[in-house]
Amino acid sequence: MKPKIYFSRDITPEKVAEMYDLLDVKLHGKVAVKLHSGEVGNQNFLKPDFWKPIIEKVGGTVTECNTAYEGERNTTAKHLKTLKKHGWSEHFNVDLLDAEGPDLVLDIPKGKVIKKNYVGKNLADYNSLLVLSHFKGHPMGGYGGALKQLSIGIASAYGKAYIHGAGDVKEIWTSEHDSFLEAMADAALSVIDYFNGNIVYVNVMKNMSVDCDCCAVAEDPCIKDIGILVSTDPVAIDQACIDLVYAAKDDPGQKHFLERVESRNGAHTIEAAAALGAGVREYELIEI
Repeated sequence: MKPKIYFSRDITPEKVAEMYDLLDVKLHGKVAVKLHSGEVGNQNFLKPDFWKPIIEKVGGTVTECNTAYEGERNTTAKHLKTLKKHGWSEHFNVDLLDAEGPDLVLDIPKGKVIKKNYVGKNLADYNSLLVLSHFKGHPMGGYGGALKQLSIGIASAYGKAYIHGAGDVKEIWTSEHDSFLEAMADAALSVIDYFNGNIVYVNVMKNMSVDCDCCAVAEDPCIKDIGILVSTDPVAIDQACIDLVYAAKDDPGQKHFLERVESRNGAHTIEAAAALGAGVREYELIEI
């Protein structure tokens, strides 16, 4: 059976919470909410007021991990300051998963490129996961969505370098590109397996720049807002977002956005994740 993806062109905080209910899935126990805290200087990331209704609905804790590149989120001290500056710790319980080591190591027996994933050790404190993704472009991955949040997003600072380097942290920015994309898929699978399917995904197609929320200097959005998608399948939800961009033929910014995705072979992450069994690329899109 194809996974159901609920889709609404109405992009409001309340609609996100409403669409979560349509899945009829109860995230049990202590819920980790993975989102992007936003690099200082970035103008496009989705702010606390946008995510507030859905986070409150699940009673979740906002979780993040330190970055592997220079900026205002690459050390625990700086990242905690940024979480406060951007309003996350003001509105929610916040947990920087890799604030202190050692990392939690997840095995990936089926991994094509990497066999281990290094994540923030505090992930072990949670029973289920809500992945809130701002769908947009990305300078290296081509696009950023649910699969990137599961992999790079939940990886510790060391784990991010390990994935980027396709298993060799010294090759963080120089590894073979498709191997990096495949390593992301491997890492995503390890988190899916860890939570045994107790995960819900929300992708919001709003403020879509070709650049990620990790960029302090990012291009402004180039394509019109499209909508909100919710699903229990990370492969299907990312594929649906890519398909919706391809369907936006009348949007003057479509070509620029797709150039970023295609030039980085972004869809290969989806292909690789599907090949591993992390999800499926076919889906039933139900517009609300």
